[in-house]
Amino acid sequence: MMTGIADSAAGLDLSQYDEEQVRLMSEMCILVDENDRAVGAASKKQCHLMENINKGTLHRAFSVFLFNSKNELLLQQRASEKITFPECYTNTCCSHPLATPDELEERDQLGVKRAAQRKLEHELGIRPEQVPLDKFQYLTRIHYVAPSDGMWGEHEIDYILFVRADVDLAVNENEVKSTRYVSMDQLKTLIAEADQTGTKLTPWFKLIDTNFLYKWWARLDDLDALVDRDTIHRLL
Repeated sequence: MMTGIADSAAGLDLSQYDEEQVRLMSEMCILVDENDRAVGAASKKQCHLMENINKGTLHRAFSVFLFNSKNELLLQQRASEKITFPECYTNTCCSHPLATPDELEERDQLGVKRAAQRKLEHELGIRPEQVPLDKFQYLTRIHYVAPSDGMWGEHEIDYILFVRADVDLAVNENEVKSTRYVSMDQLKTLIAEADQTGTKLTPWFKLIDTNFLYKWWARLDDLDALVDRDTIHRLL
């Protein structure tokens, strides 16, 4: 039976945040246990409050890495309006499947892939026909926790999805401050120099970069051999 969590922050004052980003905080995410079994639903706000994270609240998420025909990775810089991790550089698109029948479907990770397609269009204006569901390659899952500030944070089981496509961008400036394509060497330089240049990176992107990204990137033509459907990597 799907359950939720008590809205202990129902009266939380969010007036200092962007109106559209506050509206999105009402979306219903999928609560999971540590084995990624769906156990309920809660608002995005409830899932991202450190008060609840510290009590064990865990939700399902995804991270998309989109590569063009030159094998360059599309990065985004999160908008200043974002409530969590504003202005941080990260992979192409990071978000959450919602607690709806279409995005709860677990067969072949279809629910997560539908959510990824939806958010690529919402954040970057990438049309669904440019990233059809059967072009998403699921690789594995990571479980991590990361504070954003004193109030907000992340505690997710994150599905890693790769997709190769040449796409047209129409950036939603309320979501994304900037975009850029990078080669593998360019990304390594960006990350190595991040502290020196003041470049902020999302914690999940740093974890994926450190533990997995380059071995996958080097084998974009042979990703099937690297798929790990069963493991949830605990990067806690």
